[in-house]
Amino acid sequence: MKKLLAPSILSCDYLHLEEEVDAVCKAGADLIHVDVMDGHFVPNISIGIPIVEAIARMESPPQMDIHLMIDSPEKFTEKFINAGSPHVKIVTVQMEACNLLYSALSSIRWRGVMTGVALNPATPIGVIEEKLMELIDVIVIMTVEPGFGGQKFIPEMLSKIRELRSLLDRMDGKKPLIEADGGINLGNIGEVIEAGADIVVTGSGIYKTENYADTMSAMREIMG
Repeated sequence: MKKLLAPSILSCDYLHLEEEVDAVCKAGADLIHVDVMDGHFVPNISIGIPIVEAIARMESPPQMDIHLMIDSPEKFTEKFINAGSPHVKIVTVQMEACNLLYSALSSIRWRGVMTGVALNPATPIGVIEEKLMELIDVIVIMTVEPGFGGQKFIPEMLSKIRELRSLLDRMDGKKPLIEADGGINLGNIGEVIEAGADIVVTGSGIYKTENYADTMSAMREIMG
C-alpha cells in the first residue's frame, strides 16, 4: 500500500488558509489533517466546525483527516462529518477522552467515513479491545503529547509503532492502518516509516519550511 502524507494545518498561516491548504494539495498531499482542540482534553484551543466547512467549500476540496482532541468526542463526530461532507475521509477520536467508544466508532462508520482511534504517548496499545478492532480503520500513535504544534518528536514512540505493526501483522482479516502524528520532519520520517507507519502527519515539518513542495518531494522519496 502507498504510504500517505497528511500535512496538518495546525501549523499553517491561517490568514491565508485557502492558499496554505491549496499549496500542499498541489504538492501532493494525500489528506489534510485537521486538529480540533477544545481547551479541556488538551490545554489549547484550535479550530472547529467553521474551518472544516470552509475547507469543504474550496474550489478543489481536499480529503480531510479530522482529529478530535476534545472531551466526549462522540457528541461531535456527526457534526464534523456533516460540516465537511463529502470530503471527510477519516474521523479520529482520542481513546482517553471517549466515554462511548463503540457508539462513536459505529456512528462514524455508519456515515461511510473511516474510523480512527488515537493513543497518547503514555497509553498502551493493549487498551484497545480486540473485539473493537473490526470497527477501527486507523490507529493513531501520538508521537508528541497532544495539544500544541511544533513539539519535539518522542523517539521512544518508534518502539510503540513497531509493537503495533507486529501485532497487526499477526492478525487475520482486516487490519487498521497505523498513523503517526507529532514532531515528524525530514530528519525522522524515515525512522517512522521503517517502524511501520502507513500515514504520516506533519505540520511544522512542512509548513515551517521555505518550500512546501520541495520538502514534501523529499519526504516522498524517503517514504518510498
